[in-house]
Amino acid sequence: MPRLPNSSPHTRAVLHSLLGTYPAPTYGYDLSKATELKSGTLYPILQRLHEQGYLDAQWEDSTHAGKPPRHIYRLTEAGLKLARERKDATGPARSLKGALT
Repeated sequence: MPRLPNSSPHTRAVLHSLLGTYPAPTYGYDLSKATELKSGTLYPILQRLHEQGYLDAQWEDSTHAGKPPRHIYRLTEAGLKLARERKDATGPARSLKGALT
């Protein structure tokens, strides 16, 4: 039986982290720390979820002079439903350590 889309341990860890902060937006850096994912893994997941309509991604200007703007992420209604489904179907994946062991 094929795996459900967006059900990899890494994606579940991202969805779980976003679900934990919903409805507040979250920075990619905070997601990286919470999930223990490196940027080369995290940002493609975020981009894919955004393209699929599960995430709202917006630029936020920095409040500190000389610092670049940052992306903030928040689950959409469809993303909230997906995160809850993945959590209920497979249990939460809090971090890579928990997701991959």
